[in-house]
Parts: sequence; C-alpha cells; structure tokens
Amino acid sequence: MEIPLIKVAEIVTGECIGDENFVITGINSLDQAGPSEISFFSDRRYGESLKNTKAGALLVSEINDEFRGPQVVTPHVELAYSKIAVIFAMPPTRYPGISADAFIGENCRLGEDVSIFPMVYVGEDSEIDDGTTLFPGVVIDEGVKIGKRSILYPNVTVLRDCVIGNDVIVHAGATIGSDGFGFVRNGSSSVKVPQTGIVQIDDHVEIGANNCIDRAAFGKTWIKEGVKTDNLVQIAHNVVIGEHSIIVALAGISGSSQLGRGVVIGGQVGVIDHMEIGDGAMVGSQSGVAKSIPAGGVVSGTPAIDHRLWLRSTVMIARLPQFSDRLRRLEKQVRELESRMTDDGGRTTDDG
Repeated sequence: MEIPLIKVAEIVTGECIGDENFVITGINSLDQAGPSEISFFSDRRYGESLKNTKAGALLVSEINDEFRGPQVVTPHVELAYSKIAVIFAMPPTRYPGISADAFIGENCRLGEDVSIFPMVYVGEDSEIDDGTTLFPGVVIDEGVKIGKRSILYPNVTVLRDCVIGNDVIVHAGATIGSDGFGFVRNGSSSVKVPQTGIVQIDDHVEIGANNCIDRAAFGKTWIKEGVKTDNLVQIAHNVVIGEHSIIVALAGISGSSQLGRGVVIGGQVGVIDHMEIGDGAMVGSQSGVAKSIPAGGVVSGTPAIDHRLWLRSTVMIARLPQFSDRLRRLEKQVRELESRMTDDGGRTTDDG
C-alpha cells in the first residue's frame, strides 16, 4: 500500500510541511523506519533516535528542525500514529466460512460472512451475527449472543446466556461468564451461592488475554461501551465498568463495585467489593482501593489516598532512616538535659 503525504495530513487533520507528494509505504519507530516509511516524534527522550533515523517522513506536534525530510504537524501525535498504523496493519486472518470441523449446536442462528475456524464449539440456541470471527478453540456455550464484526481469538470461552455486542475484540484465553466467587460459611465449610446472572459486554470493547469476567449472582456483570482491559484482569460478579474506562494488567475489581465513565485503573490495582469510583477518576499502579473515590479523584498507594499526598509520603519513607537517627540523637539530648536539671535541682545555693 502506498499513500502520499498530503493524504496522511488529511487523515490526521494535520499540516504537511515539505514535499506533500512524498509517498509512504508504512509506519515504523524512529529506530526501525526505512526511507519510504513515516515515523513519529513526541517525546524528547528519543532525541538521539531522531538524529539517527532513516525515516522518510515524520509525524510531529510542531516543526522539528533536526529532521530534514517532510513532516506532518498535528496536535496529537499518538492519535495520528494510531490512525495511520490502522491503515497499514494486517487484518486478522479469517477462515472462509464455517469449518466442517467446528461443532454447531441445534437452533443456532449464524449471520452472513461469519468465520468459524476448526475446533470451535457453538452451543445450542446461540446467535453469532454478521462478520464475526471465532478462532480455533473458542467455546460458545448455549444461549450466547454475539454481535456483528466481533473477533474472539483462540481459546476464548463465553459461557451460557452471556451477551457480547458489535465490534468487540476478545483476546486469547479470556473467560467470560464463569461463576462469580459466591460462598457463605456454614460452620467450617463453605456453601456455594448459585450465580444465576450473566455478563453483558457492549459495543467496541476490547478484552485482554486471559481476562476473567465473572457472571453476576443475579442480574448482570456489565462492561459498557468502549471499555479496554489489558491482559490478566479479574472482574468479579455484578461489577459495572462505565463507558470508555481503561483497566491495566493484573488489576482486580471485586464484586458489586461500580466504575464510572472514563475511569483509569493502573496495573496491579486491587479494588475491594461494593466500591464506587466516580467518572474520570484515576487509580495509580499497585494501589489498594478500600473506600469509594469521587468523580475526578486521583489516588495512589495502599490504602489509596490523594495522589499528591501519596507522592509526598513516599518521599518521606525514603528519609525514615535519617529521621530515626535524628530522633535517637534528640532523645539522647533530652535525657542529658533532664539529668542535668535533676542534678541542678538537688543542689542548695548560698542564697537559698
């Protein structure tokens, strides 16, 4: 594929500086781009890579005098990169139709242009809508509904009655609709609470590899439109994740917690059950959320506190050994002063 630079500028709503007829054949990093590829520069830490790049053109937020080739100036370089990379990215492989080596249960409804690879299991009464792709090893339990143009990569499992919307991507090994962790104690034993609800995943969601999204005890666990989850994320029963939220790898959201719209959860975060995290809130990596967070709140640490306070606290932690030594010296001085005062108080002056 070849695209003239003026077309690139149109796609990213940018301004072309230099040869607007320069033709690019791909997009790559500064270190790896060739003379016919476009690269991008948005971080001064990569200044040395910019000096040595062989890229033929560059996406920048402002004209860069260190690069001699044509440039496309656009205010959001990362977004521009994404838009151009999509054009050159290889589309996912699709099986031509429905493999004879796939199992399709009774009363299933399969839409047009469905791609079902060998070794796929589709349970009875399930619905797979137009253009959806199921890779090898995918298991679709009975009564599942999957919308249009969705992609389920190898070994994804979607259990009974769960619902997946349009243009959803579920990466390899994810499990959707496993039982929520519901038990009550009976003396020294645990009694299982039946998990009778479902998981609903709305349109344009992307689920990372090896995610576990539990079905609700009743009602639904709900992943709303545009949510993106990284690999190895755990979402417990009856959790609601608001539109366009982001959850980074190894995070765990406990049961019945509610996340608002546009929430960002950093890596290795733990959220206890029944928490409410307001719209636009951000939780720093490795934090433990033990109380609800208001809309727009930015927190870090365990237990999570205001992010700026946490930064100040972590600086103090590094200085604790110094404070300890200083405290010991002060305590020694206080003891010496007390000893002197005791000695002075026991003496009799000539005027006394």
